Amino acid sequence: MIQTLRLKKNADRRLKAGHLWLYSNEVDIEVTPLKGLEPGAQVVVEAANGKAMGVAYVNPNSLICARVVSRDPEMRLDRSLLVHRFNQALALRQRLYAKPYYRLVHGEGDLLPGLVVDRFDDVLVVQLNTLGMERLAEEIVAALDKVIEPRVIVFKNDSSGRRQEQLERQVTLAKGELDGPVLVEENGVRFHVPVLDGQKTGWFYDHRANRAWLNGLVAGKRVLDMFSYVGGWGVQAAAHGAREVLCVDSSAQALERVAENAALNGLHEQVAVGEADAFEALAALKADGEQFDVVILDPPAFIKKRKDIPNGERAYARLNREAMRLLGRDGLLLSASCSMHLAHDRLVDVVRGAVRHQDRHGQIVYQGHQAADHPVHPAIPETAYLKALGVRVFRD
Repeated sequence: MIQTLRLKKNADRRLKAGHLWLYSNEVDIEVTPLKGLEPGAQVVVEAANGKAMGVAYVNPNSLICARVVSRDPEMRLDRSLLVHRFNQALALRQRLYAKPYYRLVHGEGDLLPGLVVDRFDDVLVVQLNTLGMERLAEEIVAALDKVIEPRVIVFKNDSSGRRQEQLERQVTLAKGELDGPVLVEENGVRFHVPVLDGQKTGWFYDHRANRAWLNGLVAGKRVLDMFSYVGGWGVQAAAHGAREVLCVDSSAQALERVAENAALNGLHEQVAVGEADAFEALAALKADGEQFDVVILDPPAFIKKRKDIPNGERAYARLNREAMRLLGRDGLLLSASCSMHLAHDRLVDVVRGAVRHQDRHGQIVYQGHQAADHPVHPAIPETAYLKALGVRVFRD
């Protein structure tokens, strides 16, 4: 028998609006004590009046104590439903992209909270970010086998979010063998991606459309790519005609990948690398009198929790100010943020403040978001996390 999870009076409003998350303070623990529920198990969610509202999996030890997987109380998240959801997700990606390089499953955006799957042709990299999904690992592999038939499935279970679910962080092979980086093609440029020991799943598909926009504006330009990782922005800029590209990152291993990816595309003469802390690198470049036509800022999340907002916003402001100092009289800044807790309007404020600090003028000529293979759930604002601003910075 499946257990039930009873909500407090009026605590079902977000659920009715389409949200998939339930918080522990919304549960009527007198009727259904959270500690009496098996962590990771599926439950029927009930309104205060006892009406069944759907099925969720639970983790009593997490602030988000339940995540809805179906509105049908008779449904269960099993291999059959996984196959159905994977087919739905695949149909969207095949409509969007001609080649099999994309995010196949984007958690809540694909009605599979806690699950991420990135596809690199016949290699799938899977992140199980919740206990509920962790318990379904075998079914997920079987369902992916049925829908995609991949050669390799990697479990890249090393995200920081697993700590909140009290899960171990580990990277394992669920199917096949992999002894090196895999190939990805984006916007006509090829990259070798370190899926086993790289950041996240090894690649960031979410900026695909933003990189495509910038690629059209870099011909003949001198470009600085900060937080370059393996060269997603910088190598693409070189491939689309940039005269010279400098990729800066604090990771020597990432910069080795930049050099390899530049060579892979015959661009080793246009692309240089520099290992340094971003703020120190910006100061050193300014001291050396360097100038660039285009500066790309795609930092890691400076704001991971709400309490980090004040310090994080100051870090974004400083970063943008220092980057603008390196632009010529009429330059282009690509300023991005993957911090869910940094609102779009606040990033605009950061850019505005940085422009005024340099006594220049700014024009926002592009406002970008995450790519279409990272669909936004309309009832969950947190799924719209990525922001990118293209800003013309100039003097009179």
